[in-house]
This record gives sequence, structure tokens and C-alpha cells, in this order.
Amino acid sequence: MKRRISPTLIALALAIALFFLGGLIQPGFTSFELAMNILRLAAFLGIVAAGQTLVIISGGEGIDLSVGAMVTLGAIISYGLISKRDDRIWIGFLASLGAGVIIGTLNGIGVAYLRIPPLVMTLGMATVIQGLIFAVTQGSLEGGSAPLLSKITTEPLLFGIPGILYIWAAFSGLMWLLLQRTRYGKNLFAIGTNRVTARLSGVNVKATVVTTYMLCSTLASFGGFIFLGYYERVFLNLGNPYTLPSIAAVVMGGTVLSGGVGSYWGTMAGSIVLTLITSLLTTLRMEEHLRQIVYGLILLVLLAAYGRQRALRQ
Repeated sequence: MKRRISPTLIALALAIALFFLGGLIQPGFTSFELAMNILRLAAFLGIVAAGQTLVIISGGEGIDLSVGAMVTLGAIISYGLISKRDDRIWIGFLASLGAGVIIGTLNGIGVAYLRIPPLVMTLGMATVIQGLIFAVTQGSLEGGSAPLLSKITTEPLLFGIPGILYIWAAFSGLMWLLLQRTRYGKNLFAIGTNRVTARLSGVNVKATVVTTYMLCSTLASFGGFIFLGYYERVFLNLGNPYTLPSIAAVVMGGTVLSGGVGSYWGTMAGSIVLTLITSLLTTLRMEEHLRQIVYGLILLVLLAAYGRQRALRQ
């Protein structure tokens, strides 16, 4: 029997190779400060991709194309409610999560009960969210990030490590517990493997699907809340650049697009790889359009290779 190769380990090995390759291309790339900055940026992508991990594991051709819009919505809600006041952080936090719960539940109902294909449902919801943002803000955004939130997400807390990395570490631990130590996690892998078998085994498939999409939107909205602390401002397409990379990070980490197999550790590794690729291309000082072309081609090659992951597991 062939020894199985963990896609997570492959992604980590690739991340290490890219990191030292960057050091060869540009002196100083492997410095502690730059390494922390790369991990900080990877943390933002990793948090957004967390919900996408759940949706893809659930199977049923599940992919959530509304995560980018939810990131923007979560950031805008927090921006308006916090208004540069530390004592209003919790108000912005809870309100942004509440919006995620509502939008995600609607996504889940559409997919599970109305049987709308996930791509169609979530793409349509992304358009609805963008329309709501324009209708409410009229293109004019007022508010601000709380100084404490900005400090936590950007400044070093202990040992020169930014606060966002401690948040990401705690967040990843909670994701592991959710997937491996809860009934929901077991049900999620069951419906991703075979929904008919899961239903016959007593799993409430529809409720699990609704919960999954609800969690996905809520985590994306949380990502928007965190982004506010880093950027200290918001704009109307803040989350759009994270939609497709969130999917790529999940797949690169070994989560199978057909569902039933995956882990958040892999998504974390995939997020670091994608961030390193972006940093390397920036280091090469390519023009924006050329950088986008090269980035897209690299993604195609890597995802094509990872598309063989079932063979790696044989």
C-alpha cells in the first residue's frame, strides 16, 4: 500500500521553498519583520477562507461566491457603528456577525430547501449585498476604526509578533475543535462524503447545510471586522479581491472540491502559499497587469496539480 502524502505538508513545504526563494531574489525578504508581515496578510486570507473550507467540505458542489461581499459588508457595518470609539468595538463586532448570520442563513435556505445551485445562490446574494451597500451608504461612508482594534491587529503584542497572529492561532484552534470534536463537524464530513448515506444514518442534511452557509457568511463578516482594524478605513470593494483566493487557499490546502475531505490546517498553509506568491511578484516589481497575469497562471498550475490530490491519497 502506497504511503499517503498530506496536501497540508506539501503546501507547507511549498511555502518554505517560496520563502527562501524570495531571499535569493531579494536580500531582506527572509527578515523577521517581512516574515511577520507576510503571515499577517496570510491571516486575513485564512480567516476569510475558513468559512469557504466548511462549504467546500459539505459537498454538493458547494462554493460561496458571496464571501467577498460579506467581508465588505462586515467592515462597513463595523466602521459605521464603532466610529473611532473603543467602547463601541463590541457593538460593531456583534452587528457585523449578526449580518453574517442573516445573509448566510438565507444562502443556506436557498441551497438546501429551494435547491438553488450554490454558485447561483451565492453569486446572486453577492449582488444583493452590493446593492444594499450602495443603497444604504449612497457611496458615502462615515465612521472609523477604534484605536484599540487597530492596535490589536497591526502592532506587535509579545515577542515582536503582531496581535492578528495570536488571533489567528486561537481561531485555528476553534476551527479544529469545530471540525474534529463536535457533532456538527462529524455531520459535515458525512454529508460531504455522501448525502444519501448521511440522511439514512440520521443526519439532518438540510439543517447542516444551512448551518454551514450561515457559518461561512458569519466568518467572512468577522474577517471584515478584522480588516477594519488593519486598514482603518473601508471602501466599497474591500472584500472582492478575496473571493477567488479564498477558494484557491482551500483547494491548495488539500480540501477536495467534491466534498468530504479537508482540514483547516491545510487552508492555513494554502493561505500562506498564496500570500508568499503575491509578495514574491511584488518584490519582482512587475507592473500590475503583468503581475495579475503571472499570478493567475501560477494558480492554474498549482490548482491543476492539486486536482490530482485524490490520486495522492490512493
